[in-house]
Amino acid sequence: MSEEQKVLTKEIAKQYIANPASCSLRSFASLADDAAKTLSKHKGDLKLNGLTELSDAAATFLSKHKWNLELNGLTSLSDVAAESLSKFKERLDFTSLTQLSDAAAESLSKHKRYLNLDGLTALSDAAAESLSKHKESLSLNGLTSLSDAAAKSLSKHEGEGYLNLNGLTSLSDAAAESLSEYGAALSLKGLTALSDAAAESLAKHPELVVKDDLKAVIGKYRQ
Repeated sequence: MSEEQKVLTKEIAKQYIANPASCSLRSFASLADDAAKTLSKHKGDLKLNGLTELSDAAATFLSKHKWNLELNGLTSLSDVAAESLSKFKERLDFTSLTQLSDAAAESLSKHKRYLNLDGLTALSDAAAESLSKHKESLSLNGLTSLSDAAAKSLSKHEGEGYLNLNGLTSLSDAAAESLSEYGAALSLKGLTALSDAAAESLAKHPELVVKDDLKAVIGKYRQ
């Protein structure tokens, strides 16, 4: 496929809407703005996982789409695009987004459905504080470390679904104490070890998901 053909044009978008089996949206690395406007009217999920860039105008159009949206090829997102997509009303996936500005995190915290940010490997304390205001399930499985301040913020996450932190292999005692107060299902399946203090704290959480070998460790403090 030539560089020109890697652009998802309005004509291709119209063809896809008429017959979704006619082409794979995953094949395209960029999206023309008028194509985004056309695709926003598609009656079904949009899996634009080949996109490596997204213009602010295209993000505005996509925010009006009424089914789930996957943008799992994006590694970055402008603050303007994040503000637009925060208005999107269905599930939103960014599994390759490796960085998120504090302003973008503040915007995405306003999104009201499942938010997948599994591509993030680090999260600033300010971004964590913002995302704690998100009101649905939140997935942050790419994080390999979490500051005590970030853990305290995320423990206040207002989502009614769950919080996924399956990339963490360890937790400080302070972080464990904070997360034990999280009010919904909490998944920490990446943990490989816990101090006695951390295990005792996490034992207080009623909807905790960990590996089987840690269940026994935590279980000692639930008896």
